[in-house]
Amino acid sequence: MSGSKEVITGGDFKRMVAGAYSEFLLEYENINQMTGAGTLPGTHILRTMGAAIFPVSESNDTDIGGLARRVATAAVFGARGNAGVVLAQMFRGISVGLVGKYDATGSEFGKAFQYGILYSQKVMADELETQFITVAKAVAKGAYRAVRDGKSISEILNTAILTGEDAVKKFGIHDAGANIMFVFLKGCLKGLDGNFVSPTVSLSLGLGIHKNMPDPKNDRVRPYCVRLRVENSKANIPELERQMKDLSSFSIVEKLSGGIDIHLHTDRVGNALDRALGWGPLRTVKITNMSETHTLPAHDALMSVAALAVAKNSDEAQKLQDAGASILVSGSPENSPSLEEIVGAAHSDLASSYVLISSSPDYVLVFKQAKKLLGHRVEIVKANSFDETIAALKKFSPGLTAAENAKVMQAK
Repeated sequence: MSGSKEVITGGDFKRMVAGAYSEFLLEYENINQMTGAGTLPGTHILRTMGAAIFPVSESNDTDIGGLARRVATAAVFGARGNAGVVLAQMFRGISVGLVGKYDATGSEFGKAFQYGILYSQKVMADELETQFITVAKAVAKGAYRAVRDGKSISEILNTAILTGEDAVKKFGIHDAGANIMFVFLKGCLKGLDGNFVSPTVSLSLGLGIHKNMPDPKNDRVRPYCVRLRVENSKANIPELERQMKDLSSFSIVEKLSGGIDIHLHTDRVGNALDRALGWGPLRTVKITNMSETHTLPAHDALMSVAALAVAKNSDEAQKLQDAGASILVSGSPENSPSLEEIVGAAHSDLASSYVLISSSPDYVLVFKQAKKLLGHRVEIVKANSFDETIAALKKFSPGLTAAENAKVMQAK
């Protein structure tokens, strides 16, 4: 059968993302009560979606491929907890399927959703046939059949949902991960059909949402690392620092011989370059999308190797520092640090290499993604409690490489 002639535009995609966010606003507390996806998976999903929603509301892109890429970048970098990483990878798979397209046919978009489901499966532990993967496989089969039969994107999403629900009934599954996938697909379907409450209205009117609901403004990410030199030996450094700070989550402005070196993390590359242009000729501009696999630049670091750990309060922070941690990121199993916080800390130029200590099973996929993005200059040590983290840190030695430290610290 010939494929669907339906065309999905960038505007359709925006509504789908907004629909998914709106659906998670309504369901995240229910998801928090379920098992199988870590501590407070609904909150971690909502905060991941909070990061993803900003490019939708602020981007001027009209092409579906460009929007999908922006949303995927924000979701991946803003991912929190194991559940957030899985959802972010679904966005990444969708963006891979839509890359380079101004708009997409129903068949093309359906195949992009299949990519999304595949990417979300791949991020899970290969050796585990989890309930989530069981449902994901069923959803993928349903989507594949609907695409093959030339169905519209609404029919493809409906078929995927119904096939997944049949698997839930067949295997008696009550798993947070499976429900997260259903909420996402149903939200996308409602967004496409225009049958949803906009996130703006939901936030302003409440609609039964808990008063302690996370504010998406706190989850905005700055995924682009910009390094450049401005040839101006007479620049006002404090003023330039102020301007760059307004656009970034991290910035360093240094006056060197003949010019100024600038290093910042931003989501507005064009604005940062435009401001820098006003200070003098630009040289050696380098832009890195930190949500994608990249080489961590080896600059004049203060240390050869540093240990990074997660602290939930000042008391834990002090104990971790006393045990040997040089970099601390704020977080807890209930409030997982985002991938941005982990990768951004490693981009601080403090050390040439890093040992990341994951002190909770809820951080595992976030830390694995950091390792995947940053490569051999980052090693991971897994711990299951704060006490295990302290014990591992006490084995850390600045005289060893990151790999050597990880081996020693992981030993029982």
